[in-house]
Amino acid sequence: MSNLGDLNTILFDMLEKINDNELKGEELKEEAERAKVVSDLGKTIIDNAKLALSAAKYQEEHGRDVLKLLGEDIE
Repeated sequence: MSNLGDLNTILFDMLEKINDNELKGEELKEEAERAKVVSDLGKTIIDNAKLALSAAKYQEEHGRDVLKLLGEDIE
């Protein structure tokens, strides 16, 4: 996975697997656990992308001063 579009595809693929009526018992439980992990990781990836976008917007508005907030030496 290299972008948010790929993440979207993976999440919908997981949703299709969970909705498979042929999954039963242990197999369903394993897929549900896997889907939970993928969902949690997806949320972290999305949160990170939001943070990067916010930082880019802030830097656009305020220039290199944003680097000082990150502890970067901008001599």
